[in-house]
Amino acid sequence: MTTPDDDFLDLDWSRVGAERVVVIAHGLEGSSNRAYILGLVRACNRAGWDALAWNFRACSGEMNRQRRLYHSGDTGDLRLVLAHVRALGRYRQLAIAGFSLGGNLTLKYLGELGGSPPLDLVAGVVFSVPCDLAASSIRMAAPENAFYMRRFLRDLRGKIRGKRAQFDDVPDDTGFEAIRTFTEFDERYTAPMHGFLGAMDYYTRSSSRQFLPWIRVPTLLINAVDDPFLSPECFPRDEAARSRWLHFEAPQHGGHCGFVQFNHEGEYWSERRAIEFLGTLQ
Repeated sequence: MTTPDDDFLDLDWSRVGAERVVVIAHGLEGSSNRAYILGLVRACNRAGWDALAWNFRACSGEMNRQRRLYHSGDTGDLRLVLAHVRALGRYRQLAIAGFSLGGNLTLKYLGELGGSPPLDLVAGVVFSVPCDLAASSIRMAAPENAFYMRRFLRDLRGKIRGKRAQFDDVPDDTGFEAIRTFTEFDERYTAPMHGFLGAMDYYTRSSSRQFLPWIRVPTLLINAVDDPFLSPECFPRDEAARSRWLHFEAPQHGGHCGFVQFNHEGEYWSERRAIEFLGTLQ
């Protein structure tokens, strides 16, 4: 789909002819082809939901056209995707789901809606969400996460090089090898490329935890206790206890976007739990 700023978003559909659809957002440097996305898509189809997995800008295998990329609080593109889905005129119910970064922007969007959510939006389901971006960035900088940080930074460096080839005013990657943390990357790239004053301004404005009290759509948030990427601040037990809309679960195991469960259908526990939650809303 073409965006109002003359960019594009690639949308992958899996349809079973349903009148209801789940719109799914992936994690940092992920895509609609990630195993955790495909698994939820299959589970939704089996349960009688169409599924749409959308790719963030520059995450579908082709560099996007505009100077910007994507970030953890980018609810504007989610709004565009949902408007596109509604314009098709074929769905009476919509649900939204997200993993990790995609979960953060999904929760933020639900909170931004406040007390007047669209009547067709029936649920939100999110997994492995860094609700507090500042605290999570510190957790990711821990030595035990060094392998994952190197992988993320390698992929992000490729994005910066691609964007630099398009726009001369994008900060180049000179000295990039000295970057060791998300905070350093976000200070140098994410913040200035997306209108934030710095990394902390980005984290403060984009973290979903502050939006949780305003959610008025049935929402399930699942973060595993053994998730190596999440800090204690990413477990909003108090907010959930005070809300009739937000349901928070913290299983002991599941890692980050894992939740493996061995069964004949090949479904993850997270996929079954998502379908169970959606089933309570019919």
